[in-house]
Amino acid sequence: MSEHVVVPGSRDVRGSLDEPDGIDPTACVVACPPHPRLGGSRSDRRLTAVADALVDRGIACLRFDYGEWDDGRGELRDTRAALEWAGGRYDSTALFGYSFGGCLALVAAADVADGDGTQLAAVSALAPAPRIGDGPDAVDAVAAVARIDCPGQAVYGSRDDTVDSDHLLERARERGFSVTELAADHHFVGQADRTAGLVAEFLAGPISPSS
Repeated sequence: MSEHVVVPGSRDVRGSLDEPDGIDPTACVVACPPHPRLGGSRSDRRLTAVADALVDRGIACLRFDYGEWDDGRGELRDTRAALEWAGGRYDSTALFGYSFGGCLALVAAADVADGDGTQLAAVSALAPAPRIGDGPDAVDAVAAVARIDCPGQAVYGSRDDTVDSDHLLERARERGFSVTELAADHHFVGQADRTAGLVAEFLAGPISPSS
């Protein structure tokens, strides 16, 4: 079951809330799409596959579209707003992001650790971009990893020539993240369901009611 959602805030952020039929889920994962200027949206195949895998495990998933392009800064605010929306409705929340969205998920998770008032059970990033933008206002996932205090996961493709995430992955390993390499390119062609299973299995542990 999927429901249209308007995320409150100063920007126009729309989402799709996927929930399992017949139960009231207590946990929700906020899913951040890839680069909006490269066609990224909440309908991305990797996001919908993760949402399906989560719903199969009794967990809700909020997939959302960013507001107007703002060089990563506004998109980060959108991520925080979506997480706050989910946090007000579910007992437990987590973050997931792919590529551009993976960078945002990691930085938003670090912001939570810095004490923005939101609780976060876990964060997962698929082929995360290490940085969005340049200069002091850049959205920097490499620097953010050290500040994350919840369980973290990074999944990447060994043939990824789209983003250079080596430094980010090194930091993630140092931080104790679960880091998984797959024989895949940046887009995980033909492997959406496999990657979704890895992500959903990891996130279900910290946010399931029995955990």
